[in-house]
Formats: sequence, structure tokens, C-alpha cells
Amino acid sequence: MISGKTTLIGHLGYPTETFKAPMIYNPWFEQQGIDAVVVPMGIKPEDYAATLPLLFRMSNLRGALVTMPHKVSTMRLVDEVTPTARIAGACNAILKRPDGSLLGDLFDGAGFVRGVERKGRTMRGARVLVSGAGGVGSAIAASIAAAGAAELMLFDTHAGAAEGLAERLRQHYPALVVRTGSKDPAGWDMVVNATPLGMRDSDPLPFDIDRIDPGTFVGEVVMKVEYTPLLKAARERGCQVQVGTDMLFEQIPAYLEFFGFGTTTADALRAVARLAY
Repeated sequence: MISGKTTLIGHLGYPTETFKAPMIYNPWFEQQGIDAVVVPMGIKPEDYAATLPLLFRMSNLRGALVTMPHKVSTMRLVDEVTPTARIAGACNAILKRPDGSLLGDLFDGAGFVRGVERKGRTMRGARVLVSGAGGVGSAIAASIAAAGAAELMLFDTHAGAAEGLAERLRQHYPALVVRTGSKDPAGWDMVVNATPLGMRDSDPLPFDIDRIDPGTFVGEVVMKVEYTPLLKAARERGCQVQVGTDMLFEQIPAYLEFFGFGTTTADALRAVARLAY
């Protein structure tokens, strides 16, 4: 039951139809007896800069989850960002502090890396291809670098986005080899789809599946379906894979701490989640 005492957490993005977070957070809040709710809020890109400050004038809004396509533009709309968000150039969480100022942070990458490592793979010394240098791709690349990867290849249809991310990574991780411009998946320890490709049935695969080695780990960020066409094809080749919602489950404990709701585990969240695809 939502009442006048309920704490709101906005879930900001567009479109909202594929949002999965409310089906995870809200059952957990209910189980824990926490009077809070995550509410999807569809905001088109052209309206975001004007809408965000008005939303945070609401007295019962503690913060927001931020998803596509707003993660990068959020950076210039908050008062302060954490070092992780600064490196990635994106935010996926906003906290309204007691003085009303807005703090931006980023948990996508940490969730992705934790999910991979829980599956027995290590980032240390790995060679990784990341396709997509927007908000989620930047976050994943930054966290992979922080986890000790040896080499990163960054690809984006907007070459400038990949180059900008590469330069920020080189500044913070001088020992990391960072290259840009190719999405050929052959020979990499891990390939990651950090683009929206896979959200529509008509989308092409983000990688040439015939060039992916069976020993390559294939990661996905699209959550519209559990196993996207990319992951289905990768499994048929014998690859170990990570579904998009794994990244979400693994980062939620950090989100809960950020918003002041305590913490939990990914397994506890899965036990109560009411996901639908």
C-alpha cells in the first residue's frame, strides 16, 4: 500500500516498458517491511533536463534510478558525482541529500563485474571487447579496468564516444591497453553487448557470432528477454554467458546502501523478485 508516508524512488528512462527494477525492489521492500516504492517515470530525452530538477522538488522523493537514455546527460544535471561516475562519464543513481543537493553515482559496471566473477571468471589480466560506449558501456568498461583487465577494445557507432571513454580510461589506468574501432569478437576472453541491440526482434546481432570462440565469455545488458538472440547463439557455440538481469541483481545491494535502506544479497533479491518478460 502506498501512503502519504511512502518514500519514493523514481526509475527514470524512456521507454519504460522493459523496466525490470520495480519487480525486484518492490517485493523486497514489502518483505522487509520498508515503506518505500520504486516508480517507473517515462521521460523523453528532449524533456529530461527540464524535468529532473522539478522532480527533485518533491519532498517524498529520496532519489532515482537512471537508465537509458539518460545516464550520460545526468552528469551535468547533478551537483556532484563520484569518481566512478566521473571516469565512466555517466550516472545511474541520484541521491537527494538532506541539504537538497543531488549526488550522482554509478553501479552498472560493478554489478556486471560481480556477476561475472560469481560465475568463476576473473577480470584480472583479461582481454575484453565492449560494444557500446554510452552510459552502461562506459560503466562496464570502467569497472572492468578497475578489476585489473589487461586490454580493452571499445566500439561504438559514434566513434567519438569510444575515443572519449578510451582517453578517460588511459588517464586513470595507464597500464591498461585501450584500443578503439573494432567489434570483431575473435580472440577475446570476453565480449560484452552494451548496446540496445536485442531489444527488438528485427535487430541484427551486435557481433558476428561465427567469429566468437567457444571459450569466450559473452555478456549482455539487454533485459527485455532473459536470453537474447546473442546469448542463445553464444550458448549454441558453447560459450559461457551472462544475462542482462544478472548485472541488475548484483548491483542492487549497492543501490540500497546508497539510498539508506540497508543491504542484501543477490540471492535474497532473486528469491522474492517477480520478474516478467
